[in-house]
Amino acid sequence: MKILSVVSARPNFMKIAPFIRAIEKHNHENGGGIQHFLFIQASIMMYGCRKLFFKTLNIPDPDINLEIGSGSHAEQIGYTMVAFEKVLLEQKTGLGYRCW
Repeated sequence: MKILSVVSARPNFMKIAPFIRAIEKHNHENGGGIQHFLFIQASIMMYGCRKLFFKTLNIPDPDINLEIGSGSHAEQIGYTMVAFEKVLLEQKTGLGYRCW
């Protein structure tokens, strides 16, 4: 099973941390089975601050940074949608992906 998590705000990193640990525990106890990919948006915080935040929450470095810079709300959403679509196509998720 492949799970793609997209997180873009600091409060959501606190929410995703126990989810990531649960996947790691499941994989350790069951010999794998779940591939988890963490995606972030570059504009969420500066690199040094993000590294400290991830270390404190025991979150692994993101697999992909969508590298969406600053801009208007509409620009950021549009660029994020385009960048994330490319990721989905690269991950070969096809029409079977689910977003919550």
